[in-house]
Amino acid sequence: MSDGLSKHWLTIIGLGENGLEGLSDASRKALAEAEVIFGGPRHLELAGAGAKGQSWPVPFSTEPVLAMRGRRVVVLASGDPFWHGAGGSLMRDLAAEEWVSYPTPSCFALAANRLGWKLEEVLCLGLHAAPYAQLRPLLGKGMRVICTLRDGAAPGELAAWLVENGQPDARLCVMERLGGPKEQLFHTTAEGWDVPPGGAPVLMAIEAMRPGLPQASGLADAHFASDGQITKRPVRALTLSALAPRAGELLWDIGGGSGSVSVEWCLVAPGARAIAFEPRAGRLENIRANAAAFGLDHRMRAVPGKAPEVLDGQPLPDCVFIGGGGSQALLDHLWDILPAGTRLVANGVTLETETLLMQAHAARGGHLLKAEIAEAGPLGSMRDWRRARPVIQWSVTR
Repeated sequence: MSDGLSKHWLTIIGLGENGLEGLSDASRKALAEAEVIFGGPRHLELAGAGAKGQSWPVPFSTEPVLAMRGRRVVVLASGDPFWHGAGGSLMRDLAAEEWVSYPTPSCFALAANRLGWKLEEVLCLGLHAAPYAQLRPLLGKGMRVICTLRDGAAPGELAAWLVENGQPDARLCVMERLGGPKEQLFHTTAEGWDVPPGGAPVLMAIEAMRPGLPQASGLADAHFASDGQITKRPVRALTLSALAPRAGELLWDIGGGSGSVSVEWCLVAPGARAIAFEPRAGRLENIRANAAAFGLDHRMRAVPGKAPEVLDGQPLPDCVFIGGGGSQALLDHLWDILPAGTRLVANGVTLETETLLMQAHAARGGHLLKAEIAEAGPLGSMRDWRRARPVIQWSVTR
């Protein structure tokens, strides 16, 4: 990018709570020469933008900046513009020679330095526009998290959420306006919350004191809302192993039931996504409730309808799971539309589905597995084995 610095029209400046004092000479020069300065009201005030200042539109859009292409424009962001900042949003529409960025320490770096935490061992999250439930699969004993929050009321909400979700004694530090003259830090616990509502920008540091959810596939069935139609924990673990989730991949979950397979698919791999197809309204509600409970609303969709008809017009997947409603027509349709390399896993418990999958294995190859699982249960004053229905599983790569 250095070859194009003289051509750039846009300067992105990371601004701290100490305002102009924390800026480099290059940042100050860009501000002085700018025709227009974009930013939030607080940033515009900190930078002394005056008549040059223009606030971001609501809802947020980069279009006003792009409309001034070719003029001398400055965009103000918090700290590091490319960590939960405006920089990443602008890059979709800019060539490398059009811009230059001058960062200052991010709010996460400032927080870690206040707390004495090793930043490389801390989970940094932007929860200012995301559900607190995204923390649910991440928190475990000793886990440290620093997260940005929406406003001064949000820390109290998050403390209450932690109490409700098994971390009542989590150690918390609320940090307001880090790095500036109005900086404030408050230390407390989730259940002992006594911090008055403050002002933005605000972060919360969390140190979890209790074990969280297991990190292996096969969460307990009790974690999911269900009408009983759910891939049970041992079979779900086997199914996730066969599905083999990878980062950023898309799953089609056909016959979604409770959505438990889709949830665990998304939890296992960063950025993994799922579409659950389910014809029954009550089960669609359970799928959506389970997605929300794990903070996966942005990565999971529940689509009403029966396959194969409901599949038309959907983005093609990297992997398909058939948990219910398998038929020869569905298998043939999938084989016709799926790209080469797509993985397919189908489970069945009925004799009809077993026959279907055995014939599919003979015709298409792949791997055929029969799992017979028994769990100990009471028999009078003693115990015996309670056998579940055998599950046949066919897995193949298109």
